[in-house]
Formats: sequence, C-alpha cells, structure tokens
Amino acid sequence: MPRFTRTQILDRLREQIAAGKPVIGAGSSSGLIASSAAAGGADIIIVYNTGRTRLMGLPTSHLLNHANPTTLAMYSEISNVVADCPIVGGAEAQDPTYLDLHRLVDDYYETGYDGLINFPTVGPDPVRGADRASVGLGLRRDFEMVKIARDRDYFTICYGYTEEQTIGLAAAGCDVIVPHAGWTTGGLAGAGVSAMTLEASAEHVQNLIQLARKENPDIICLSHGGPISSPDDTGYLYTHTDSQGFLGASSAERIPVERAVIDTVTAFKSRRLTADA
Repeated sequence: MPRFTRTQILDRLREQIAAGKPVIGAGSSSGLIASSAAAGGADIIIVYNTGRTRLMGLPTSHLLNHANPTTLAMYSEISNVVADCPIVGGAEAQDPTYLDLHRLVDDYYETGYDGLINFPTVGPDPVRGADRASVGLGLRRDFEMVKIARDRDYFTICYGYTEEQTIGLAAAGCDVIVPHAGWTTGGLAGAGVSAMTLEASAEHVQNLIQLARKENPDIICLSHGGPISSPDDTGYLYTHTDSQGFLGASSAERIPVERAVIDTVTAFKSRRLTADA
C-alpha cells in the first residue's frame, strides 16, 4: 500500500511552489542514489527500469529488460532507505503482458508505489507508436492508465513529448505534466548534441505547458530532458517558461555520479608519493 496519498503529495508540492521553491523529481535506480537524492531535498523519487542501464554505464535504454516487472522489483530497495519522500514508479502502459490496465495500476499500488509515471511510453516515437496502436498498444493506453489511476485517487506524474500526448494526459486527469525536451545531453553516456537548443527547448516546454493548462488550469508543470541538464539550465528555464520545477533522470543519477567519481579519483591520483615510499 502507498505511504502517501495523492492529496498529501499534491499538498507537499504546492507548498513548495507557494514558497517559491521548484519541485524537484529525482530519478533513482538504487538505494544509494535514492537516499542521497532525498537527503538533498528531492520532492519525489522516480524509479525507472531504464535507470538500470544508466547504472551499467550505458546510454539510457528501456530495451534491456522487461519494464514493469523490473520497476516493481526495484521498489523494496528504494523504499528501504527512503522514508519521508513519495516514491513513484515508471509504468509502461503498452506492455502486452498487462492488457488489463486495471491490473497494472493495482500491481503498482499494492507494491507500495505512491504513484505512477508513464514511462516507458511510445510518445517520442511516432512510427513505433503508430505500429503499436494498430495492435491496440498505442498512446491511448497512457491516457487510459492515467484515467484509471485518477479514478482511484492515485497520484500520477506524466511525460508529455508531443502536443497530442500532453493534451491527452492532461485531459485524462494527470496531476503533474512534464514536457519532455528529448534525450539528455552531457556526461559520458548522454547525447552529444541535443536536437534542441536551450532556447528552443524552453519554447517547446512553454507550448506544452500552455496546452496542458487549457485542459486543466490546476495542473502542476515541470520539465525534463534535452539541453536542460544542470541547475544553471533550470535557472534559464524558470526565467523563460512557467515551469514550476524539474525532473532529472540522467541529470540526477548518472551525470552527478560520473562527475563525482572522476573528480575524486583524479584528486587521489594527483597526490605525489613521498621520496621514501
């Protein structure tokens, strides 16, 4: 059973916004990352199956494991060390082993996750999305999953890659929309070049925020991805968009770890041996 209700989570997030603080979601695929993110003040811990590939030193990929069983199995490790922060699980609505989306939502709820995020999803890939829609596993299942969760008063935070996806998710009742600006740049395994500049990503994010708020004026709006990968980048984002926070995955659990380990080992290596060593 979840430890936080939907109302409790929303109250916590709106309290941060009212205080002028950004809402921060931190992708966390191990207990160490999750406990560190919570200690740093994260408002939501997000658990993705793709985080397993990040921890392997690989580019983010959902193709190396079965998303839903992997994410469900990760809960106990994360919840064991995170007590006072909501934990949200990445649920793949297009999973053909979960044709009954009520069962999918039930499994996340009963495992203990405090909410869902629609990931992996077919949203960023129109070709794959069209192919899967032809066999009943397309984008509309994201909307159906969110509606089921909302009817159960279960918290949802959702990625919106496109206008269609963003509008559909907001209309289905998602609590937090996260306009997605593409593959995160930076670090050893990130995208070398973003498809969008920081300026273009801000325009993209703002457009999706406006579309979401037409459907639901009370929706909380964050952002994620592309060239938005550092605190300085989010500073630009908050100045040029109505985003109320940031959700970091690679930028929360991969890039900081890479940087910290590189800097630490470099510092150890820089010390000189004494003459009689």
